Amino acid sequence: MNGPRIIFKIPLFGGIPVTETVVNCWIVMAVIIGVSIWLGSNLKIKPTTKRQLVAEKLVSMLYNLVEGVMGKKFIWFAPYIGALFSMSIFGSLSSLFGLRPYTADLSTTLSWAVLTSVMVWVFSIRESGFFGWLKGFAEPVPFILPINIIGEIANPISMSFRHFGNIAAGMVITNLVYGGLANLSKFVLGFIPNTFLNSIPIFQLGIPALLSIYFDLFGSFLQAYIICMLTMVNISNTSAD
Repeated sequence: MNGPRIIFKIPLFGGIPVTETVVNCWIVMAVIIGVSIWLGSNLKIKPTTKRQLVAEKLVSMLYNLVEGVMGKKFIWFAPYIGALFSMSIFGSLSSLFGLRPYTADLSTTLSWAVLTSVMVWVFSIRESGFFGWLKGFAEPVPFILPINIIGEIANPISMSFRHFGNIAAGMVITNLVYGGLANLSKFVLGFIPNTFLNSIPIFQLGIPALLSIYFDLFGSFLQAYIICMLTMVNISNTSAD
């Protein structure tokens, strides 16, 4: 509720704080790397295990998605999109295991959005040349130059705040509901003579689970899909500019 806690400090330059965001991100990355190594080990030309079938299905789905959105020209971009989706979805779902989702930290989503914008600029310069890229800001008419510049700046900001805002809002709402239902349980059960029931937050059963299904599952998948789609569309559009 009050932002990520500082777990420890690195004794350099007066102390570099390492927050929950960084630590939880390391944990998720370690899990993703471990699962990737497990899925990709001992592969055969002809699949003989369910593990290899699952791995091949996931890879084919990823490459089909990237090719369908970005075209064959950018098919080599699939590993990055896969990594972005994995980091987003597992980072958001980490709340199910008691971790604070690092996607609820603006620094995480903003870094992804800025990276996407930089890649868009790089591919635009490669396609049109540096001066052609600059000229594009004054098209179709020169007087919209300020609007195009503002749009380039607003794009990563909107991408980052959309992802961060949805995950952070879900976390805050869920915590508020948990706290409110706990107080409601104490109020209602307070009229019952001292029994073991007084210590059971009965109103916390059921409703938070429904909220968790929406915010932790549906919301997480949706935001991961959106940020990947925006990334692919923005980069693929550079070839059309």
